Amino acid sequence: MAETAETHSAGRSAAIAEAALDDGLLAAVAEGRHHAPHAVLGQHVVAADGVADRVTVIRVLRPLAEAVNVILSTGARLSLAHIGHGVWHGFSVLGPQPYLVEARYGDGTVWTADDPYRFSPTIGELDLHLIREGRHERLWDALGAHHREHEAVPGTAFTVWAPNAAAVRVVGDLNDWNGVGAAMRSMGASGVWELFLPGVAPGAVYKFEILGRDGAWRMKADPMARFTEVPPATGSVVGTTSYEWADGDWLRQRASSDPHSGAMSVYELHLGSWRPGLGYREAADALIDYLLPLGYTHVEFLPLAEHPFGGSWGYQVTGYYAPTSRFGHPDDLRHLIDRLHRAGIGVLMDWVPGHFPKDEWALARFDGQALYEHPDPRRGEQKDWGTLVFDFGRREVRNFLVANALYWLEEFHVDGLRVDAVASMLYLDYSRNEGEWVPNVHGGRENLEAIGFLQEATATAYKRNPGIVMIAEESTAYPGVTTPTSAGGLGFGLKWNMGWMHDSLQYMHEDPMYRSYHHGEITFSFVYAFSEQFLLPISHDEVVHGKGSLVNKMPGDHWQRLANVRAYLAFMWAHPGKQLLFMGQEFGQLSEWSEERGLDWWILDQPAHRGLWDLVSRLNALYRAEPALWRYDHDPRGFQWIEGGDAQANVVAFARRADGDPLVCVANFAGIPHDGYRLPMPFAGEWEELLNTDAAEYGGSGVGNLGVVTATDAPWGGMQASAVLTLPPLATLWLRPRR
Repeated sequence: MAETAETHSAGRSAAIAEAALDDGLLAAVAEGRHHAPHAVLGQHVVAADGVADRVTVIRVLRPLAEAVNVILSTGARLSLAHIGHGVWHGFSVLGPQPYLVEARYGDGTVWTADDPYRFSPTIGELDLHLIREGRHERLWDALGAHHREHEAVPGTAFTVWAPNAAAVRVVGDLNDWNGVGAAMRSMGASGVWELFLPGVAPGAVYKFEILGRDGAWRMKADPMARFTEVPPATGSVVGTTSYEWADGDWLRQRASSDPHSGAMSVYELHLGSWRPGLGYREAADALIDYLLPLGYTHVEFLPLAEHPFGGSWGYQVTGYYAPTSRFGHPDDLRHLIDRLHRAGIGVLMDWVPGHFPKDEWALARFDGQALYEHPDPRRGEQKDWGTLVFDFGRREVRNFLVANALYWLEEFHVDGLRVDAVASMLYLDYSRNEGEWVPNVHGGRENLEAIGFLQEATATAYKRNPGIVMIAEESTAYPGVTTPTSAGGLGFGLKWNMGWMHDSLQYMHEDPMYRSYHHGEITFSFVYAFSEQFLLPISHDEVVHGKGSLVNKMPGDHWQRLANVRAYLAFMWAHPGKQLLFMGQEFGQLSEWSEERGLDWWILDQPAHRGLWDLVSRLNALYRAEPALWRYDHDPRGFQWIEGGDAQANVVAFARRADGDPLVCVANFAGIPHDGYRLPMPFAGEWEELLNTDAAEYGGSGVGNLGVVTATDAPWGGMQASAVLTLPPLATLWLRPRR
């Protein structure tokens, strides 16, 4: 009892210490609108009249309570006095120490809990310095919600960047969505706000309630949330991971390899409509069982970051650090990627740093004014998509995005990122009319800040993660997309060859009897094939929104359409560059893709479509086994023209080379066979008909050369050897020296 009396005595003599707590300050703290609630609440050492030593004042916020006590870690109890607006205080000479707050209410209820305002900050000065400088490469470790033990108490640390806010509160099911008792403290010039809430466990749903300078409160999802509610719900969720990876062999092999000069055949898919109803974990077995026989080296997922509108396919992101909860917990996604790696399949993911949606609960005007978006609408709005454009010149925003790329690469072991809509970032006048854009400081149309961001993102990703690949979807002739940043380029490893895709599909759309007038559309890509490091895409964008499936782009009856697809894919697989094919096209899906339904799997029961599937499997197997098809994808020495000018016959032929035998690709895009066709050859000898897309096993007519072509020392077309062969209609042959 002497200990308790001493604290009361100290309280009486220390009353002068409370003189600065005027009514307005207490009201601001009580209403959760003060920028520094920890400066008032919690425990503070203060001077006191008549006491030799300094004393500790403890202040807590317990509105509506009838009596409040503090239970010190020593076991002593301290009765608090109400000083206004629900704030209570008391004094102790026992020094700062952990304590619990015991509040008694009028109905007899007694509520005992830790006080969030007694804890020191959970974010350190180094983190704050790196955030201010825009150089925090593991930003997700510093910001967001982190369940942890802090000062020997389990709970969750909340941190958020909101430099324009007047006050920030944590709200959620953890406090019945009333944040007045969970006001965060400003961490000064960093713009970061922080609060540790003891007892908050993983699974808690929360948001940040932000008071803008305009006096309005806004409820916002956490930009750094690592888990969210299932849409259409928009709450952030306190998450944690306990996943133990087992793909160490894959990562070690990846780190010692170069994906740009290796085989890369990519299966692009939208997880929600590949086989509807599968979550991340269920998809692991299904994808592996399907992809292993097909022989793809990589799978590429359309964006998996959280997005509210499923119809955007993931391209309008609100949760950049949260895998969409539609398919399960983040650890379930880790399981999917881990399983794919252990099956020998690489994982690529689409990443969307160019723009974000205007949803009022997300990033838009996050702290009451433009923050993540550029404040000038001539730079900050993307009218084509009804979205906002990031302020790439603001270092904290750039850090947010660069760290996000690293997050997917390092926390989820993704092997590469395909960066969406790069062209929209590169040009200030992208999809803008005269007067709707502002030139850069040099008077040009290039977005210098976005260019700097892309260079930083690619350079940092490659520096920290050996063996990954950064891929640009870039549709213009911007120079140096795949040139290293050290030489002034953007630093990507690969660029989607949109020109090849457009020209070749336009050529294939023509009736074979008219293709001779469009021969340049199928050959032009070889003119610039080595100007960048290319990937050839037949992506989701080409089989949706009225464009029809790949089969239905082709002319003729059903047999001819499938024959065209077979010939086209074999031509594509032999063309310099990596390959990407969207799901369903490997078996000739007839209906246009829609995210609202699954693929037409039933069509695989039809022999002609099963034959196309078998052909894609064969293409991948031969492709992976023949270095000539990929080792020098980006080097002219890996390519040799054989026949590029025979427009009349609709024939294109070329050789691919590595360090061993060449492989000759001969495509006949005419609707008729060519018997007795003399073709220049690299040298005389027997050449194996390694692949014939007109083979009966693939659904073709069975026209060919009985498996062998003989080249003789008969000069033709500028070469010292030639062969006379039969070219099947609407078919591609691959020839290799007989071994």
